[in-house]
Amino acid sequence: MSFRLEMLQAARRAPARLGESAGLVRQFVRGQQLPDGSFRDRSGRSDIYYTVFGLGCLQALQEPLPPNLEQYLQSFGDGAQLDFVHFTCLARCWSVLQPPASLAQRLAAFPPPQTVYDCYLACGAHQDLQAPLPDTGPWLRCLESLRSGDGAYGNAPGLLLGSTLATAAAAMLLRHLGVAVPTELGPWLLAQCRPEGGFVAMPRAPVPDLLSTATALHALAGLRVPLDGITEPCLDFLDSLWSNEGGFHGHWADEHLDVEYTSYALLALGHLA
Repeated sequence: MSFRLEMLQAARRAPARLGESAGLVRQFVRGQQLPDGSFRDRSGRSDIYYTVFGLGCLQALQEPLPPNLEQYLQSFGDGAQLDFVHFTCLARCWSVLQPPASLAQRLAAFPPPQTVYDCYLACGAHQDLQAPLPDTGPWLRCLESLRSGDGAYGNAPGLLLGSTLATAAAAMLLRHLGVAVPTELGPWLLAQCRPEGGFVAMPRAPVPDLLSTATALHALAGLRVPLDGITEPCLDFLDSLWSNEGGFHGHWADEHLDVEYTSYALLALGHLA
């Protein structure tokens, strides 16, 4: 099962936890959709990155896809004008339809990934485009070079402390590649959950955030680490980020709502359902 389908499977459990509030979330997500088939960014403009999360929300909530989606995606051609991150966003969006073969050819032209995040995105793009995986040796050597001093992973060599996002991504990638996940990753990720709920981006970070919380919960679920002891505090944390407009804030100081963090909230709620 691909990264996308694993996350969708979890996020589809979120409406049961949301209860009557699920209707507000559906209304918010539909309100972020633009006439061209895309989703708006925080400035209100069409954006392929935010469209990934908008489509994820629609599928999690079992809402219909935008009628103009295919036309919008076709406007990018084979993605030759996109950087690697935005190209993988295009691939993810096409995965809900039928990806053109030209995208897999374009994917093969990118240089080898240099960070955990890039390795994760590369693997996900191959899955989304139904393209055979290349030699994953460079990915595994890249990951090994990014182990941090505390046994986790960071996105640069030689770091003393790992990051929650990089460590969660590494755990998911290794599992999908059929490589043994270091046993210390589960306890390390679990230790990033604050007693009041929510996961921090890295050890000693002052406050938790939604991105770290969702990705850590997803990685822990994949590693079959029980979540019983942190379920209620994490639900309280998510509730503190909820807006009756139907969306979620990314952290306590975040004044905006968007489909990216709302998508992460659905993923987190699905694992806590």
